[in-house]
Amino acid sequence: MEVPQDIAFEIFSWLPAKSICKFKSTCNPISKFSEETLFRIKQTQNLFGKDDTCLFIQPNEISQRYVTERVELHSLPKHQLSSGAPNNVLSFLSKNTTSVIASSNGLVLCHNIDDPVKVFICNPITKSWSSIPIPESLQTQNNFANAKFMLHCSLDDYKVFIFENTMEWAPTCYRCNVYHGKEGVWKTMEHGFLPGGRNMEFDIPVFFNGSLHFISDSGQYFMKPSPFYKPYIMSYNLENGTSTMLRLPREAIRGCHHITCKMGIFNWGKASNSNGSLCLVKLSKSTFTVWFLGDYESCSWEKVFKMRVKAMGLKEKDLDVTSFTIVNGILLVFATNERVYSCGLDDKRFMMIEEICQHNCGSNPRIISYLDTYRSCGINAETMPC
Repeated sequence: MEVPQDIAFEIFSWLPAKSICKFKSTCNPISKFSEETLFRIKQTQNLFGKDDTCLFIQPNEISQRYVTERVELHSLPKHQLSSGAPNNVLSFLSKNTTSVIASSNGLVLCHNIDDPVKVFICNPITKSWSSIPIPESLQTQNNFANAKFMLHCSLDDYKVFIFENTMEWAPTCYRCNVYHGKEGVWKTMEHGFLPGGRNMEFDIPVFFNGSLHFISDSGQYFMKPSPFYKPYIMSYNLENGTSTMLRLPREAIRGCHHITCKMGIFNWGKASNSNGSLCLVKLSKSTFTVWFLGDYESCSWEKVFKMRVKAMGLKEKDLDVTSFTIVNGILLVFATNERVYSCGLDDKRFMMIEEICQHNCGSNPRIISYLDTYRSCGINAETMPC
C-alpha cells in the first residue's frame, strides 16, 4: 500500500538525518522532499531539543597536532544504525587540522589549529558550512589561543560567544562578544564576566536559567581566609551581564585539592523537561560522585550517584579515567586511554554500564555530544569542499 505524500512527509520529518539519507537511495518520494527547504525546516523543528545521538571524540589541544585522525564520531548505544555523519566530512575535518569546539542542536562550531586562524559553523550531514568573521583583536594566533568560544542554538538562530581576557579591565574580567547568526554581526556585552580569583574551566560551559555557568579549577593556591580558597561555580547573566557565585556541596569540596580530583558541571535532566537543572560530577581517587542542584536560589544540592570505577565491571585491567561528561542530562559518559563507556543515571538505566566505542585520541580526549539534523548554517552557507 502506497503511503500518501503528506503522511510520509510527516513521518520522515521525525527521523534523524542519517536515517533519512539511508532511505533516500531506496525511496524516490523521500529523495525528492528531503531536499526541499520546507522539509528540512520541519525536521529541524521536530528534533529541536531532542536527545543527542552521537559523540565527537578528539585529542585535547596539546596533543592535537600529533594525532593523525583528529576527529572521530561515534554513535551512542541504541543509535548505531540511525545516526552519524558522512566519513568524508570527518576526514575533511581531520586533514584540515580542525578542532571541534562545541555542538548544539545539529550545528557544530569548529576552528583550525594552524595559521591563518579560521572559525566556522558546519552541519556534517548536509556538508554545509559558514565562516564566522573573527574580531580584529583575536586575529593573531596568540590572542586567539587565549579566547574562549561557546555555541548556543535556539530554534531559529544561533549565537557564538567569545570570552576574551583583556588587560584593560582590572581586576580580572572577560569581555564577552556575541555573534548573532541571523544578523551576521558581533555585539559586545555592556558588562564583562567577573570570574573571581580562580581560573575558570571554560571548556565545559552550561547554558541554564538565562545564564552561562562555569566551574572553577580546584588547585590549592589560596589560603583559607580567602573567599576563593574553595572551588565554586560562577554564573554570567546573558541579559544584564551580572556575575554571581554559586557554592558547591560540602562533600564535593572535601578533598578537592587532591591531585587526582577532577570536577565538571553539566545540564541535568532532559532538554524537554522544565525541571532541568545543573549537575556536578566529581572524580576523585577513581570514584565518581554526582549531585544535581535541587534549588537554584539557595544552592541546595542532592547527591544521586556514587560508584568506584573498579566496581563497574569494565574490561580493561589498567583503569585510568581521563575525561568525562554528562550527555542528554541523564548519561554519564567517560573515557579511558582506549575506550569510551556510558553509565545511566535515570530510573530506567540506573547504573547500567555500556561500552560505546574504542578511540584513538590519546589520553584525556575531549567528548562533545551531537545530534544529526538538517539544520541550516545560515544564509551565507556554502558546500564543504570534501
